[in-house]
Amino acid sequence: MAPTLIDDHLRFRLDDIDPAITAVVLQCERAVPGPREFTRDDAGWALDLPVTSLQRLEYRFAVGRGDDIDVVLDPANPLTVGTAFGDRSVVELPGYAPPWWLSAPAVPGRLDPHTLTGETTHEVPVTVWIPQDLPDTEPAPLLLVHDGPEYDQLASITTYSAALIATGVLPPHRVALAAPVIRDAWYSGSPQYLRTIAATGLDGLGERYAVRGPVAVAGASLGGLTAVLLGLLAAPRVGGVYSQSGSFFQVRHDLDESGYPFFGRISRLVQSVLDMRETQHPLVIGMSCGAIEENMANNRDMAAALRRAGHTVELTEVADLHNYTAWRDALDPGLTHVLRTVWGESD
Repeated sequence: MAPTLIDDHLRFRLDDIDPAITAVVLQCERAVPGPREFTRDDAGWALDLPVTSLQRLEYRFAVGRGDDIDVVLDPANPLTVGTAFGDRSVVELPGYAPPWWLSAPAVPGRLDPHTLTGETTHEVPVTVWIPQDLPDTEPAPLLLVHDGPEYDQLASITTYSAALIATGVLPPHRVALAAPVIRDAWYSGSPQYLRTIAATGLDGLGERYAVRGPVAVAGASLGGLTAVLLGLLAAPRVGGVYSQSGSFFQVRHDLDESGYPFFGRISRLVQSVLDMRETQHPLVIGMSCGAIEENMANNRDMAAALRRAGHTVELTEVADLHNYTAWRDALDPGLTHVLRTVWGESD
């Protein structure tokens, strides 16, 4: 049966008495406290997981048969979600609701593909979403999103823009969906990538479209780190930043990540931001992070440092983890506040 909330825990079951099954293990983010190994009973396998502050949980089962392990979705749970690493079963706990804008009226849009050139060895593919009735020559704000295609596929960010334009919450604007060709190298503080976007990249978009007001940039995980670094580099041309679950690695918090090839570069760049004490170009910065996810401590440190340097910063702790649905659900009001502050309210 599907996971059941019983008192202070979630009960997971795999009702399969196949004698060849020797173990069942719950696969979910390691930040979630509690056991992972199921116990056998007369009907199959069961696990009780203590309820945390989460409102939803993505998971799979690892089913062992001797030396063989099959990783499967929960066969008793029809609710699944797409992720950057394939589909997951998902359980939604009391209090969870999807964002209102998913079912709101939306303006139609069109997609316009480009490539940006600069110092990177590869061109940067960018697809620009544009409201159908917005001419390229009409000045309008611009939002640039790192991991843009995944953000759109898994977090519906152009649906968000289309709905908030249609309902008058945001002014008509364009969304540049930047694709990472060499993600780890580019989104780990690559100076060549950052300069490419900050200079010729924004120049190229500005030549193709009439851009009004400061640009806003967004991203999650390594893309959230990149959004902050780009904002600091390109201000005041960039005026707003929205970073979700940013990978602001520090030695004191993130030793488990120290084997990552770009850990040293990231931690040095993060420390340089933490050491800042003033800024000539204050940014409007929104941040979100799962309250129990592993990036929470370094996000709190980054928010405090940016605020101390003179930026306007709002960090929201959400009841979810490191995934695109969590980032989707936090777009409003988090990103909305940044964009309305930087761009002004809709006419």
